[in-house]
Amino acid sequence: MTVRIRLAAVGDVPALRLLIEASVRGLQAEDYSAVQLEAALRTVYGVDTQLISDGTYFAAEAAMSSGSDSENESAPVLVGCGGWSKRKTLYGGDQFAGREDSLLDPGRDAAKIRAFFVHPAWARRGIGGMILEACEVAARAAGFRRLEMGATLTGVPFYRAKGYAELERVEAQLGDGLTLPIVRMGKGSCQ
Repeated sequence: MTVRIRLAAVGDVPALRLLIEASVRGLQAEDYSAVQLEAALRTVYGVDTQLISDGTYFAAEAAMSSGSDSENESAPVLVGCGGWSKRKTLYGGDQFAGREDSLLDPGRDAAKIRAFFVHPAWARRGIGGMILEACEVAARAAGFRRLEMGATLTGVPFYRAKGYAELERVEAQLGDGLTLPIVRMGKGSCQ
């Protein structure tokens, strides 16, 4: 198995949608109720095509090899995704009403780590860490020195292990009186 990190493209959107749904339903069920997850998939979670347009969203694809020559490699499949943003939106896909797409100032603002999802069958294999490293390197190259995110409860231990600290807890509004607890986390350096 080979995992490759590459920039996501508009043509990936259908596969990204399926990946996000599988990740949310398969990995977040211990931290959120089924009602919260389904509402979040309708209102918050989803593909953010602005990240793809900005060239700041990564796709992790895996190819299985059954031999030593490249003819025996299977077609790559998307197994993870995630990105960083130079815009003010902290979390949420295209359908999220709380978007704020104005640009950040790298000298003053923190880049936003955004929309990380790994397929449950590929969880805990280092894919999230590979994507996060690509994001940190790219944000640093763009002049950012600080990072922050709106982490799910499921993601908090992962980000904590990568040097991020909890800044505050917030509630994402899902409609019909439902909320989704999110933890704003930050890291003082993109290194």
